[in-house]
Amino acid sequence: MQTASGRHGRWGGKGQLRLGLVLAGLLAGGPAVPQSGPSSAPPSPAQPAAASASPASSPAQPAAVDEKALVEQQRKTRTELESIAQSIRLSDEKVRSLKDNINALQQTSASLRAKVIESATRRRELERKIAKGEKTLSELEVRQTGIRTSLRERRAVLAEVLAALQRMGRNPPPALLVTPEDALASVRSAILLGAVVPGMRRQTDALLADLADLAKVRDAIETERAGLTTDMENRLEEERRMDLLIARNQALSEENTATIEEERKKAEDLAARARSMDDLIASLEREITSARDAAEAARAAAERQSRMSEAEKLKAREEALANPDQNRIAPAIPFGDLKGKLVLPVNGETVRRFGDDDGTGHPARGITLASAPGALVTAPADGHVVFAGQFRSYGQMIILNTGDGYHLVLTGMDAIKTAQGKFVFAGEPLAVMGEKRVASAAALALETDRPTLYIEFRKDGKPVDSQPWWSGKLSGKANNDT
Repeated sequence: MQTASGRHGRWGGKGQLRLGLVLAGLLAGGPAVPQSGPSSAPPSPAQPAAASASPASSPAQPAAVDEKALVEQQRKTRTELESIAQSIRLSDEKVRSLKDNINALQQTSASLRAKVIESATRRRELERKIAKGEKTLSELEVRQTGIRTSLRERRAVLAEVLAALQRMGRNPPPALLVTPEDALASVRSAILLGAVVPGMRRQTDALLADLADLAKVRDAIETERAGLTTDMENRLEEERRMDLLIARNQALSEENTATIEEERKKAEDLAARARSMDDLIASLEREITSARDAAEAARAAAERQSRMSEAEKLKAREEALANPDQNRIAPAIPFGDLKGKLVLPVNGETVRRFGDDDGTGHPARGITLASAPGALVTAPADGHVVFAGQFRSYGQMIILNTGDGYHLVLTGMDAIKTAQGKFVFAGEPLAVMGEKRVASAAALALETDRPTLYIEFRKDGKPVDSQPWWSGKLSGKANNDT
């Protein structure tokens, strides 16, 4: 039978030394060996046992995430990911491959539009994954910081363990460093010292749990970083594919370019003279041919709907959902029937809801979403683009006539990807967000520096709450960048 001294001799060599050095390193600047003095004198066998009763030596329990620390870490993570995104480039070979694939597609406006919408859907899904990964990575970083802090807070207790190990070792510890994997192996070995010094068992158990947790968190962080980098590369590829498809579709357009340019300039003049959004929409539908045609088409569709029975309306909706006309020039489904079915035009969190204080002491007439830099904005429903351009203090603005007496107003974008007078399908790209929040009338007093998209629904010229139309619950907290 092995004696206590035999066990002491077996575990008094490299295993003890490595554990001691790892403990010293985890003390974040603490001494690798205890200094002379009462606090670091080699303890008697009873001392570790007494120390083991200390609450600090018990295994760390998962702590609740510190909200402030998480928000700060999210900002740091976002900055880091933006830097990575800016460094990613598509190879010439990849760009040639994208162009070859697009050239091989059926070259019709309807088929190219369908491919644009598919590309936009993939891009928005990648943006959603990146946003989720950003949050996960931030939480892991906060957790890693918490474990390190816990170890530092137990510096005095761990110093006692160091002293005991040195007293039991045959030789003083050499000046060497070890890997985290060796540290775990050393800690497992050190557990057996409990047969000699019972009080150290709880100390080593606690350290083993913390080190194992720290190693797992480190692995998870590296995995999450690798996944995010891949997703950002795929997003860039999808962005380039979508831009190429849009350009090819525009080249096939049969619309008169000169007429479009003439209407755009006229709309800019009307926007400069309009005193309010109501004035702008009224003047557009009175003086711009495409906007007037869109308004007349919407009224005609509403009249047809009013003459249909409920059974006929239901059949028409079912047919539109099952097999939508890819060449339609009017909404497939009346806008009033789309409640609970629309997808938000951009991925992000809600920072202001309908009816909240808009920063001027008045209730907000729409909702505001904080998005990621460069996020894609898509049409939430079929509609005619009656305006696409700069409007007063709102910045870049898009107004869609979605029929049924409704207009959708979007502001806060950086670059517009559609054109005035165009009929767009739900999910079709409209614009992209900028790198930072744009100073505008719709973004006053917001506690975020992220890009923000303002969304306003108007029924017969009056703002209405858009909440009933969205397919999912609005996420985020008003006036909060979490």
